Amino acid sequence: MIHHWQTLTAPQLADFAQRDPVAVLVLGAIEQHGTHLPLATDLTIGEGLQAAMLAQLDPAMNVICLPPIAVGASDEHANFPGTLSLPAPLAIATLEAYGDSLARAGIRRLVLLNSHGGNKAVMDLAGLTLRRRHGMRVVKATYTRLPPLADAIAFEELRYGLHGGLLETAMMCYLAPTLVQLEDYQATPPAAPAAPLGDALVSAEGAAAYSWLAEDLSAQGVAGDASHASAALGKRLVRHYAHQLAIVVTETAQLPPLTN
Repeated sequence: MIHHWQTLTAPQLADFAQRDPVAVLVLGAIEQHGTHLPLATDLTIGEGLQAAMLAQLDPAMNVICLPPIAVGASDEHANFPGTLSLPAPLAIATLEAYGDSLARAGIRRLVLLNSHGGNKAVMDLAGLTLRRRHGMRVVKATYTRLPPLADAIAFEELRYGLHGGLLETAMMCYLAPTLVQLEDYQATPPAAPAAPLGDALVSAEGAAAYSWLAEDLSAQGVAGDASHASAALGKRLVRHYAHQLAIVVTETAQLPPLTN
């Protein structure tokens, strides 16, 4: 069965925990996304992917969705208006506190469904602590690291249009079209390296990544060309990544339990 944590009573939650469910926690962000996307872009995408993923899961699976964490670690966007950000130690402690609460309830499988790049380091550190502290299976699923939708977005845009580009904008056109403002939109170059694309190791999110602030990407704090974003493309992308996430949750449920 699939439940949302906050809709259960305490006795119902205690009973469901005995079925060894997979807990799913959306990690979003509230931060600038240029002139064309709202501050809630990452949160909206994370929640949209979760909803689409649940629709693809076997309803017999035992899954419980936690209330999402809306504000993440967004220091790289802090110099733009509207960005809310937790200091990294607090973001890590928040994830650990969620995990502690799960463990007290007897739940030891957790999938972190992440839609914001700045949360990746936070997940790594908190997940390791929860593994050591509680014997908890913590699976870290950042959707942009999952296999891409074939022939949907050009290689350079997909890899280097890393903030407010075609990927995010198309999904927002599908999930929250009234919040997308492309009327006066001006594309920005992808955050591509200076070396030839096939040879470069160093870039903002490359194999050897450098630390960057959003203003390093462009004056608008974004990178990528969202000019051709559409709800049709966004629907395909959401369904694709939701399918990948459904596989992640299913495989997490099948992993052997851990011990402290």
